[in-house]
Amino acid sequence: MAAQAAAAAQAAAAQAAQAEAAESWYLALLGFAEHFRTSSPPKIRLCVHCLQAVFPFKPPQRIEARTHLQLGSVLYHHTKNSEQARSHLEKAVSAGWAIPQFEDVKFEAASLLSELYCQENSVDAAKPLLRKAIQISQQTPYWHCRLLFQLAQLHTLEKDLVSACDLLGVGAEYARVVGSEYTRALFLLSKGMLLLMERKLQEVHPLLTLCGQIVENWQGNPIQKESLRVFFLVLQVTHYLDAGQVKSVKPCLKQLQQCIQTISTLHDDEILPSNPADLFHWLPKEHMCVLVYLVTVMHSMQAGYLEKAQKYTDKALMQLEKLKMLDCSPILSSFQVILLEHIIMCRLVTGHKATALQEVGSQRCQTGNWELTNHTLGLYCVSVNCMDNAEAQFTTALRLTNHQELWAFIVTNLASVYIREGNRHQEVVGDMLHVCSHCLRAAAFYVRGLFSFFQGRYNEAKRFLRETLKMSNAEDLNRLTACSLVLLGHIFYVLGNHRESNNMVVPAMQLASKIPDMSVQLWSSALLRDLNKACGNAMDAHEAAQMHQNFSQQLLQDHIEACSLPEHNLITWTDGPPPVQFQAQNGPNTSLASLL
Repeated sequence: MAAQAAAAAQAAAAQAAQAEAAESWYLALLGFAEHFRTSSPPKIRLCVHCLQAVFPFKPPQRIEARTHLQLGSVLYHHTKNSEQARSHLEKAVSAGWAIPQFEDVKFEAASLLSELYCQENSVDAAKPLLRKAIQISQQTPYWHCRLLFQLAQLHTLEKDLVSACDLLGVGAEYARVVGSEYTRALFLLSKGMLLLMERKLQEVHPLLTLCGQIVENWQGNPIQKESLRVFFLVLQVTHYLDAGQVKSVKPCLKQLQQCIQTISTLHDDEILPSNPADLFHWLPKEHMCVLVYLVTVMHSMQAGYLEKAQKYTDKALMQLEKLKMLDCSPILSSFQVILLEHIIMCRLVTGHKATALQEVGSQRCQTGNWELTNHTLGLYCVSVNCMDNAEAQFTTALRLTNHQELWAFIVTNLASVYIREGNRHQEVVGDMLHVCSHCLRAAAFYVRGLFSFFQGRYNEAKRFLRETLKMSNAEDLNRLTACSLVLLGHIFYVLGNHRESNNMVVPAMQLASKIPDMSVQLWSSALLRDLNKACGNAMDAHEAAQMHQNFSQQLLQDHIEACSLPEHNLITWTDGPPPVQFQAQNGPNTSLASLL
């Protein structure tokens, strides 16, 4: 009996020694692999060789599974060998399911493999894998929440926002149960973002109210608290801007700007939260700074403060360039594209078409968001009086978009093209007063007034334009105010009411100079010249004529320069592959995960 016990002990000792030797080999190879991976530049081939060398030692199942995960991760992130990456990750998942309490490997492998499946357009393989991982991860709060976010992102990419919202709701309730009010707020704010995208405003309002209460009541890491507040305020600001309420949004925007200043003064606290469900962060504070610049640019554009919009765009783009040298996050590319869209529109208004066109070409190369670019090109076509091309670009943009407010914005511009062409205006003029946005409804009244003016129905035109003025003054929509004033001035001039015309044109000119809007300044100076001539004010007429001449020369020179650029040829492209010099690169990822 004693001999058997001694033999058993000896065998166990030998087995332990063998395991210890295998583990030492594993640790040594792992150390070499990590050294090669983190070298400058990384030596990925040698890293992979070190990890592959683990398998001949026939390591225990846990080490084998973890090595498959490490190999899959390295191949996925650092090479184009997706087939081998997938094979290793599938082996890691398969082995991980069979090993109890091996959460860090099995769930990380499932998460990474799902990403790879999506990259290979195998969404049908990713969804069941994530669902299974979610089902068995309920005792692991961090991974359960992370996997819920990931599956919600996948549904968002598929435009299945209902399923994504349902998952985020499940995540919010789970976070509440495990005592993580911070992550509960992240889930609810993410759901609010999707509801805003779906324009389910009746559901958004109570949800944002609840989020506001949770954010204010939560006491935790100051940076995490302020980041929640930024997320909450960004949703509020974009909600107001989407509704065209430029004046009403100012208090929220001011809070947001103060909040980001507070965050910039806080030092990152490296103490990990005690609740593993709190191990999430919405955005790095540097990214939040760019986002606040972005919504400030959006506000300035709607309000007609174009110099302010350009100033904040320049600041944001400078910061983006610095960040992109160190960080290839897809959301930075998304920010850049949106900023470019706004600065292009700015330059078209301020009389810098050539610069705008070069930026259109640049933006074409960076985004797959074609309807935005077609719309921007349509605006450029209008500015150089290429109305047939403008119509083609706007109709292409309409075909590509399913966003209600963007659709209305494009229709408004298309209607102005039809009016200037003198045909088919009835097709769209009556469709624009049913949108939710205050700004777009005001613009629709302006277009109706413009249509009536061209038809010679001046009293009707004045009625529509006064409605535009009332709405634009209520929300500080300065550019619409300037356009309405100068058109009213033109109507009064045609009717022979020179005094009333002057009362409209002078403030229109002042406002257009402040924006500055070159087209309205050109129009206003021509009217002032003719008004002063009619009233016998020779000196004022001469001064206005000189202004008109200066604006004309400036716009003509810019027009010639723009039309001579190779990018001008883009106005004829609405379908098929783009010209070679404007081939689109991989576009930015605007997925939910990049915002969480």
